[in-house]
Amino acid sequence: MVFGLKVILFLSLLLFPVLKSSRVTLNNNGYDGIVIAINPSVPEDEKLIQNIKAMVTEASTYLFYATKRRAYFRNVSILIPMTWKSKPEYLMPKQESYDQADVIVADPYLKYGDDPYTLQYGQCGEKGQYIHFTPNFLLNNNLPIYGPRGRVFVHEWAHLRWGIFDEYNEDRPFYISRRNTIEATRCSTHITGANVVRNCKKSSCITRPCRRDSKTGLYEANCTFIPNRSQTAKDSIMFMQNLESVTEFCTEETHNTEAPNLQNKMCNHKSTWDIIMRSEDFQDLSPMTEIKSPPHPTFSLLKSKQRVVCLVLDKSGSMAAEDRLFRMNQAAELYLIQIIEKGSFVGMVTFDSHAQIQNNLIKIIDDNTYQMITANLPQEARGGTSICNGLKAGFQAISQSNQSTLGSEIILLTDGEDDQISSCFEEVKQSGAIIHTIALGPSAEKELETLSNVTRGHRFYAHNDINGLIDAFSRISSRSGSIFQQALQLESKALNIPEKKWVNGTVPVDSTVGNDTFFVVTWTIQKPEIILQGPKGKKFTTLDFQEDKLNIRSARLRIPGIAETGTWTYSLRNNHAQSQLLTVTMTTRARSPTTLPVIATAHMNRNTAHYPSPMIVYARVSQGFLPVLGINVTAIIENEDGRQVTLELWDNGAGADTVKNDGIYSRYFTDYRINGRYSLKVHVQARKKTARLSLRQQQNKALYIPGYVENGKIILNPPKPEAKDDVAEAQIDDFSRLTSGESFIVSGVPPNSNTSQVFPPGKIVDLEAKFQGDHIQLSWTAPGKVLDKGRESCGNP
Repeated sequence: MVFGLKVILFLSLLLFPVLKSSRVTLNNNGYDGIVIAINPSVPEDEKLIQNIKAMVTEASTYLFYATKRRAYFRNVSILIPMTWKSKPEYLMPKQESYDQADVIVADPYLKYGDDPYTLQYGQCGEKGQYIHFTPNFLLNNNLPIYGPRGRVFVHEWAHLRWGIFDEYNEDRPFYISRRNTIEATRCSTHITGANVVRNCKKSSCITRPCRRDSKTGLYEANCTFIPNRSQTAKDSIMFMQNLESVTEFCTEETHNTEAPNLQNKMCNHKSTWDIIMRSEDFQDLSPMTEIKSPPHPTFSLLKSKQRVVCLVLDKSGSMAAEDRLFRMNQAAELYLIQIIEKGSFVGMVTFDSHAQIQNNLIKIIDDNTYQMITANLPQEARGGTSICNGLKAGFQAISQSNQSTLGSEIILLTDGEDDQISSCFEEVKQSGAIIHTIALGPSAEKELETLSNVTRGHRFYAHNDINGLIDAFSRISSRSGSIFQQALQLESKALNIPEKKWVNGTVPVDSTVGNDTFFVVTWTIQKPEIILQGPKGKKFTTLDFQEDKLNIRSARLRIPGIAETGTWTYSLRNNHAQSQLLTVTMTTRARSPTTLPVIATAHMNRNTAHYPSPMIVYARVSQGFLPVLGINVTAIIENEDGRQVTLELWDNGAGADTVKNDGIYSRYFTDYRINGRYSLKVHVQARKKTARLSLRQQQNKALYIPGYVENGKIILNPPKPEAKDDVAEAQIDDFSRLTSGESFIVSGVPPNSNTSQVFPPGKIVDLEAKFQGDHIQLSWTAPGKVLDKGRESCGNP
């Protein structure tokens, strides 16, 4: 029979707790600086701490032998939430926090599934974001399902630390080998077992051998590989770490290059051990051949403290240019009134050549306490720039208020150069404080980011427009893991309005938010006329907006009670005789502690890039731990010249995107025009009821073992809790979110660079072939002409 060839081209354009700053190091074969953080919503349970210690201790020995005596866990910190009672053995954290932890302990959203997993969406060999264990996993007996907890931890650590992937595939559990045999997707092929179908009615289940499907050539649907309990194979940990014989990763000799798993897809069919040995951890590291077992890990118990923040604001002479002082004050006022969490301690320092403490720490309780700080915002710019003097005064403001600088935060904003900045780097390190830096304009000190890098702080760059500053301040929220306290941006827009003209806009407020909602307008010349209308028709006019008392050209409305769900409409009229720049900002918080809001975070895959190395933009959109699909996600990247590049981010499993429909929206960024700082902002929109919540289990997780074959008898585990179908989804409201990613620095860009001549077309990673009658249907996601940008032609067959 002669088969025709039918090619169908599918171009999937699915439009739309942060670059993690782990401080784990490998010194003399021991991992130090590991942070395991417990979510504030987890009830206090001493057994949880005991089981975490036991898991890590067991994992350390397993890791030691799995890495052929190269590594073990030496020092681990367990971060206790503020919601737990204090104990004498609990120490004060330094820069450890929940949102920067390597491992988090938190309930799953919607109580769906206890599979341990790693949030990992980078390329092969790139570190993951965090490991997530649920309290149920740590407290209950899961031995038959996942194996010993220590082994599970090592499986997840390999995802997190070395950027390798699973060697099973729940979507494609079987494949046809080159020998024309049906094989379970696994590594290594030396692992033996039975292929069966399980039929369950009520409380009883029966099994039978799988039958071959004549259409696909594979086994029928619902066929499952059940491993033999007794094995001789030693690999691989990334397939079934639960098997007693499995103590190693697949090597070049044992790796199954045919298996349709994520490890082969992402790592070009290289073995997990190959990728591990290429990691920076094991360069020039010798095995510990002189000892049989590693020392036991040392644990520190740290208890989170109330948030302490000190603003350190530049008021030097250069801040008078281009209204920078005004814009800084507008953004700082918004941060103090709308972003910082109630109950926090806040102080303020201003600096030029010298520094002055404007406020020692004040506990934010109500509007009066905000005003005590905003009243001292600087009104005049003069003098030189001494960043170190500003920081030292910030430390003093904290310590004079009987608070420790350990774990306290400083928000440092400056637009100037300071050749003495390095003189206080050591003092900054010793303080234990977290320094968030905001570089304003193209002349800001080039070593500024060193401060945030060494203290685990955020780093931002804002051009001369007000929105960049507001967006940067809005991103510096609590690191405690309490989402209910976190302020969320719904709108942030700059509008250049001609004289005597109106401009209109809309902002959706979804049912997960609406508490503590503010609508703010700023202007450059004259206050505009403002109309804001709620979904049910209630109007707020200019008279309802409170104008600041410091003449910093802003007016705000706190919407009474809970903001109505639906579309809010605003209209602004420029009453001045010439055009002026207006900005609109809308912020809110979660509607209630029991309903988690939709959250968006964004980051680049690296903080620095050297031309022509491409970078990747990532945006994660989720509710709880569940991904949000079917939305528009747009990244705006701005360089020091003020030139903006807009990218639509995709969750299509091609190009820069690792897995389709996982709520991670990605895109390559190659549009390097100049050297210097670049800022990142991401706008997420769900319109026309297209957004949906995916209930699928996470990728990169320990495999739920269906059962074992023992002495010829199949012993089944309870069926895994599953959604009703493969892509179980729930529709969610229309919504809008804005978030800023940290700034990044580009170097080595030649004049008049042309990236289309430097970067190749993207790689096809999802080619599939299916029989359709007497045709073979091929489908794939089309690559771009420049990585994932544009469209590459198919060429001649």
